[in-house]
Amino acid sequence: MGLLWAIISWIIIGAIIGLIARALMPGKQAMGLGMTIILGVIGAIVGGFIGGLLGGNGVSGILDNPWSIGTILLAVVGALIVMFIYGLVTKSRV
Repeated sequence: MGLLWAIISWIIIGAIIGLIARALMPGKQAMGLGMTIILGVIGAIVGGFIGGLLGGNGVSGILDNPWSIGTILLAVVGALIVMFIYGLVTKSRV
């Protein structure tokens, strides 16, 4: 049950982080809810790595306490970075 709960919580956190980052991102993003969740999860991981580089707990901090304000802020920053890069990659394809 532990792995299932971890997967479900990552999807929920990814959705929340992705939606927050998408709301903060200027302009129109051409992505659906599924891509928002995926980029939110990836952004949370990127935010964890950024936190680790700045001397925090890193990705383990996200796993230990995903609902702390610092973790959420780092995850949103990571999601913004990931969404920006995604926008650059998909913009050139259109």
